[in-house]
Amino acid sequence: MDFDSLFKSQLDALRAEGNYRVFADLERKRGAFPKADRHKDGDVDSVTVWCSNDYLGMGQHPAVVQAMIDTVQSCGTGAGGTRNISGNSVHHLALEAELADLHGKERALLFTSGYVSNWAALSTLGSRIPNAVILSDAGNHASMIEGIRHSRADKVLWKHNDWRDLDRKLHAVGDRPKIVAFESVYSMDGDIAPIREIIEVCEAHGAMSYIDEVHAVGMYGPRGGGVSEELGLAHRIDLIEGTLGKAFGVVGGYVTGSEALCDFIRSFASGFIFTTALPPAVAAAATASIRHLKTSSAERDAQKARVATLRARLDRVGIPHMANDSHIIPVMIGDPVKCRMISDILMHDWGIYVQPINYPTVPKGTERLRITPGPLHTDADIDHLVAALTALWSRCALAHAVA
Repeated sequence: MDFDSLFKSQLDALRAEGNYRVFADLERKRGAFPKADRHKDGDVDSVTVWCSNDYLGMGQHPAVVQAMIDTVQSCGTGAGGTRNISGNSVHHLALEAELADLHGKERALLFTSGYVSNWAALSTLGSRIPNAVILSDAGNHASMIEGIRHSRADKVLWKHNDWRDLDRKLHAVGDRPKIVAFESVYSMDGDIAPIREIIEVCEAHGAMSYIDEVHAVGMYGPRGGGVSEELGLAHRIDLIEGTLGKAFGVVGGYVTGSEALCDFIRSFASGFIFTTALPPAVAAAATASIRHLKTSSAERDAQKARVATLRARLDRVGIPHMANDSHIIPVMIGDPVKCRMISDILMHDWGIYVQPINYPTVPKGTERLRITPGPLHTDADIDHLVAALTALWSRCALAHAVA
């Protein structure tokens, strides 16, 4: 078989649909975020990044940068292998203690990414709990879907953010062990789950509650513990999963919960047992970031102010954006080709980087620009973005929002 011809034909079909992904060649500059250098055909231009998941700019924070530098100087670069082989670094243990404290849990367990922590935890729970059924919100992230699939446990979908549908489906499952998996902030629409109602339904049916807080940790709550902390509900959730690669500005994932739960996952999850541990310098930088955000609300307050300002400006000029209560602003395009084209023009003509979001990340017909204002975006940055979008809306014959 001519495999390359098969690959090329499917890639050509992806291009024809407007869903072929093109990555920007960017170089972040310490101390300049959200500015970055764009490399193209040997040239270097400055662009303003509007779609980073480094929501608070903590990847640039002096304390975080210095913690990583100091630990590289003292420990070297890599971890040397899995924690089973190379041992527990004191930096891994310190970070896990910091994370357990952040969420008010007995223990935390580190993974190499948020994707891996979801995949490993859900696949382990679903496969090792006899006769388990996992009830998954219809809007859950690919990492959760893949973990559930890999577990081979029975799966029941419930309507997105519909706790009444969850209640009905938990009742129908009966007395089997039940795990309810959902997110706090959904990354593409920016909507927030009705966490209190979901927890109450879980408690009524004796189900384990599993919440993904990856887009909320660092961002919400008085210490950055996520939406569950902000609502005072973290203690009622069995497992809280999060990431170090977004608002905390580093890389890695984790789960938190009871001592027994975390030890169970540590002992049976192949995604933990057989994966090289995070470098100690990464763990130290993450610890510094979490400690800072536990005591500083300045970054969160400034970020919220930037979001409110940009939303008001978009409303003023009639640029349609999806309403939600989070920090994510989806600017709706509804066409994959136009979405790609607008992103390209913003980059080439305006020095603005916003990656287009197309299928399969979002359903066809809901293509968008996903904008994430941060505390380091200036008024001038916002003015420039709004002017660019206003010009392109007319140029590309897109509909304006109705006042």
